[in-house]
Amino acid sequence: MNIGLDMMGGDFAPLEAVKGLRLYLSDHSAPANLFLFGDEQVLKPLLKEQGIPENHITIVHASQVIGMHEHPTKALKDKPGSSISLGFKALATGVIDAFISAGNTGAMMIGALYSIKAMEGVLRPTISTIIPKENGHAGLLLDVGLNADCKPENLSQFAVLGSLYAKHILDIENPRVGLLNLGEEEGKGNILAQATYPLLRDNSAINFIGNIEGRDILVDKADVMVCEGFTGNVVLKMAESMYEITHRKNIRHEYLDRFNFENYGGTPVLGVAKPVIIGHGISQETAFKNMVVLAAKIIQTDLMEKMKKSFMI
Repeated sequence: MNIGLDMMGGDFAPLEAVKGLRLYLSDHSAPANLFLFGDEQVLKPLLKEQGIPENHITIVHASQVIGMHEHPTKALKDKPGSSISLGFKALATGVIDAFISAGNTGAMMIGALYSIKAMEGVLRPTISTIIPKENGHAGLLLDVGLNADCKPENLSQFAVLGSLYAKHILDIENPRVGLLNLGEEEGKGNILAQATYPLLRDNSAINFIGNIEGRDILVDKADVMVCEGFTGNVVLKMAESMYEITHRKNIRHEYLDRFNFENYGGTPVLGVAKPVIIGHGISQETAFKNMVVLAAKIIQTDLMEKMKKSFMI
């Protein structure tokens, strides 16, 4: 398998990206072939310094970099030689099987939606986040920011995409799907929640258990928790804030440590035709390593094809 990594994307790139590669290669006896998109003159000394063997890497020189705050559409158009642009070109043409970046999120989303495109039948791709459960397991929350406004049909599709991800990546055999709402009873919630409930109830592709409330997110009530991106992003940012506050106050507990995003690497764009993984802008070596691990598992499990088949009529 061939995995592409934007070496120039992120606040601490390229050094932390290189260190992440070192961690990945040291942990895997049969690693993926890694295509590194970035400035060759900058990367070569760092790779040598970190002792990265040459037999599993290919450097693809990128003369340009898309900054974190650049307008994504304009940047992709004006910088065809950037690491993100070249990465998407390689993914679209089959040179690589997955593409990873902790760079400009907007540029990654535009690239995923317009260079790779949504799977046939998918109305809107989505992004998710891992939710650590109190009992040690993990759940999936989606959408967490890509789709602030949704239709009921979108949430129904998110449930299917999330269930497949939970089964094949999180290894949950029959993931329970819950609709995030302000009450457990059918008929609760706003117009979107009320209209979504019957779609989820009648969706034979998922294991729908009904509504869940905010208090159920961190306990073992549902494995896949579905909502529109506005609510999901609020939950995500609150979880990030909780981790940051407890870390700052030196409050240590193994459960709280599981809220560290570095443990999960990044989030895939679910519903696009090929694996695209977006990392946090402040990603460091552990996150970069885990993004590569995640990309490899998505490829190995043939997750994209399983998702495509689920939307075939």
